[in-house]
Amino acid sequence: MNFVATSPALFAVLFSISSLAAQAEPFAYAANEKSGTVSIIDTATDTQVAEVPAGKKPRGLTVSKDGKTIYTSDQPAKALQVIDVATKKITGQIALGESPEGVYRSPDGKWLAAAVEEDNSIHFIDPATGKTEFEVKTQGKNPEHAVFSRDSKWVYVSAEEADVVDVIDVDGRKQVGTIKVGKRPRGIGFTPDGKFVYVACELADQVYVIDMAKREVVATIPAGLRSNGVTVNPDGKAVYVSNGGDGTVSVIDVATNKVTNTIPVGKRPWNMAITPDGKKLYVANGRSNSVSVIDTAKLEKTIDINVGEMPWGVYISE
Repeated sequence: MNFVATSPALFAVLFSISSLAAQAEPFAYAANEKSGTVSIIDTATDTQVAEVPAGKKPRGLTVSKDGKTIYTSDQPAKALQVIDVATKKITGQIALGESPEGVYRSPDGKWLAAAVEEDNSIHFIDPATGKTEFEVKTQGKNPEHAVFSRDSKWVYVSAEEADVVDVIDVDGRKQVGTIKVGKRPRGIGFTPDGKFVYVACELADQVYVIDMAKREVVATIPAGLRSNGVTVNPDGKAVYVSNGGDGTVSVIDVATNKVTNTIPVGKRPWNMAITPDGKKLYVANGRSNSVSVIDTAKLEKTIDINVGEMPWGVYISE
C-alpha cells in the first residue's frame, strides 16, 4: 500500500475513510494512469489522504452505491480492478476486453457500464455477481464514455472515432439509435430533470445539447480548445466543460446555453466531478499531476491538490 499520511491529523482522516458510517464529507477518487494508483481526497480539507494500488494503468473509475467498493478500468489487465475502500486493497478483477476506458455506475446501483475501446462494445456488469451480464456493440469506434441517464434507463456512449452518440436501451439490452454531433465526442452530462444531454466534442471545440425526448441536437455552444470533460451542477443551472488544449474550464449557463465564465486550471484538464451539494468542482489535470478545486459560487480555482501521475478523471462518492 502507498498510503500518503504525514501527520496524526491525516491518520485520523484515514481512519474516517475506513469507517464510512462516520463520514461527514464525501471523498473524491482520482485514477492516476501512469502511477497505477487511485488517490483518495478528503473534500472537507481538500487534501490527498491516501494513494492506493489500482493495477498498471487505471483510467475510468466509479464507486459502488454503498461506497464500499472502487471499480477502475485497467488497460493492460483488460479488466476492472475491484478495490475494497476499507482495506485499500485490490480484492478481485472483472474480465472485460481490449483497452477498457470509462466506467460508470447506474444511479439505481444495479449496473456498471464499462466502455471497451478495441472491442467497440459496452459491458454491463452486475455488481452483485461481479460478472458481465450482457454486451452491446456500438456504432462509434473506440468508445470512451458510457454514461447512464438519471433514471438509469438509457446509456449514452461517446467514441474517439465518431461524430455520433450511440443510445443504448438498458432494459432492452440493445442500441436503439444514434445522434449526430461533432467530431470526437467525449464527455457526457445529463441535466437533473433528465431533459437534456450535454456532449463535448474534442475536435469541434464545441458542446452539443441534445433533447432526450426528441433525440436530436437543439443547440451548439462554442467551448475552449479540445473540449472534453462534462459535469452538470446538481442544481441544473450550470454545465462545466474542461478544455484540454486551453487548460481551462468553461462554465455554461443552462438557461441561455452560453459560456459565461472561463476558469484557468492545470495542464490538460480531463474528466471532472462535483460534490453532491454542487459547491465544489474537482478537475483532473493529466499533465500537471494534480486535481484543481473550483469554488462554483465564486467561479474561481481555490487549490491544486497533488496526486499521482497523469490523473485521468475524478469520481466523488454520494
